[in-house]
Amino acid sequence: MEKFVPVVVIKELSETDKILTALKNNGINTAEITFRTACAAEAIEYACKNYPDMSIGAGTVINAEQCEAALAAGAQFIVSPGLSVSVAKICNERNIPYYPGCVTPTEIMQALELGITTVKFFPANIYGGLKALKALAAPFPQIKFIPTGGVDRSNIDEFLAFDKIAAIGGSFFVKEALDKMEEK
Repeated sequence: MEKFVPVVVIKELSETDKILTALKNNGINTAEITFRTACAAEAIEYACKNYPDMSIGAGTVINAEQCEAALAAGAQFIVSPGLSVSVAKICNERNIPYYPGCVTPTEIMQALELGITTVKFFPANIYGGLKALKALAAPFPQIKFIPTGGVDRSNIDEFLAFDKIAAIGGSFFVKEALDKMEEK
């Protein structure tokens, strides 16, 4: 997994090229396309076909039906804001990485019981940020985190310095990449 996982919201399929090109130009080869829009599955399918060198996943997947649609579209990893046992089972059966949102010891223990050792920590700023991650890492040394929500350029280096961080998730990567592209 790359260190940066942009959270990409594609409202219209026509935005896909611009966003993914901007990310690639910024040295980012991963995109978590959220399942919050009507064209999400179509955007994932398009991205997988036209950007084969990028790791394209589906985000905001909250149930088995969305997971099936994302995988049918070609998603290479699945991310959820919380933990779904049905999504975890589908991903496990198909050997697809699943990163559920887990912010409590109970949720982390449930993830571990499902064989998951990397979890999304969302929203990181609301649930205590880096301080909370360090506290949670103590009883769960086998867990890695993907903090998302409240991580930005002002604190990203602090998060990346912690060895339990698998990656940083955020929509700010998309905004930065698009802003840089427009400057040229």
